[in-house]
Amino acid sequence: MLHLITAPLDTLVSTLQTWVYIHVVQPLLFKFGWMDYDEDSYDALYPVIVGFLTIVAMYLLLRPLEALRPVERWQTRRAVRVDIFYTWISKLGLFNLFFFLAFQPLFDNLQVWLRYRNIDNVNLDNLWPGVTSQPLVAFAIYFVVLDFAGYWYHRWQHRFGVWWELHAVHHSQRQMSLWCDDRNHLLDDVIQAGFFAAIALAIGVAPTQFVVLSAVTNFLQSIQHVNARLEYGWLLERFIVSPTFHRRHHAVGYGHEGTAYGCNFGVVFPWWDMLFKTASWNRTPEPTGIRQQIEGESYGEGFLSQHWLAFVRIARRLSSARGGDAPAL
Repeated sequence: MLHLITAPLDTLVSTLQTWVYIHVVQPLLFKFGWMDYDEDSYDALYPVIVGFLTIVAMYLLLRPLEALRPVERWQTRRAVRVDIFYTWISKLGLFNLFFFLAFQPLFDNLQVWLRYRNIDNVNLDNLWPGVTSQPLVAFAIYFVVLDFAGYWYHRWQHRFGVWWELHAVHHSQRQMSLWCDDRNHLLDDVIQAGFFAAIALAIGVAPTQFVVLSAVTNFLQSIQHVNARLEYGWLLERFIVSPTFHRRHHAVGYGHEGTAYGCNFGVVFPWWDMLFKTASWNRTPEPTGIRQQIEGESYGEGFLSQHWLAFVRIARRLSSARGGDAPAL
């Protein structure tokens, strides 16, 4: 079943990958004398093409919903424009692929070391030969494991003060839209890419699988941030994170804004929030953003100012910690 769905998509991606490589990338490599990167450049195009198609799907499927059934109506979409820039940076998948390939030699050496000591490699798809090795089952296992890791990663972003100041770039958007998911500090993106690449390699995820897993997860997160009334119903809402569920996480004073509380940290599945008692099912649309913004503090309107002000807040927090006024973490 999974093959029937993914095979045409993989063919489309491969066709576009070859066309872009032959007509755009290879001529540029030849012109600048960079043909040593020939093979690597071709491989790197795969996540880029997947990311591009994801952005196209987001706009074609989600933007009409925002226009037809918005949760909030804004006089201007100016605040959303910077998020589109974030999306193009993030969805192309270069961060994730870089760390995945960078960590590959480390894990290859680790597996050799384990073999010499007669310790089996860690591959979750070998747990039940003939069953977990099936493509659909293996994909589901990897998806759930990475989502579980994502839940705790997200909680840690809110738990540790310095880390929160980076993640606050994401929460500072007061006009949530389909583009909002990718509004993240680049340093936070680097940390996140390294974290998930390490886990994916440790459990035996192949590079192409990792690209697809990342693309599916990112697309579902874009749906969660959409400015549209999407009713999932009682049952579906407890199976997959809905825009209503996630909007509660962004609500001023409820889902975050501190290191001691919060709710609805689930990335794709709300199961972990239900299991660890951090779920809130309140469906009332609440204003989103950070309390300090309402009190007059600026978190920046542009890409550069948002990144710079995050470092300013971190420096202020560390300075306060040295003075004994507040913990830095």
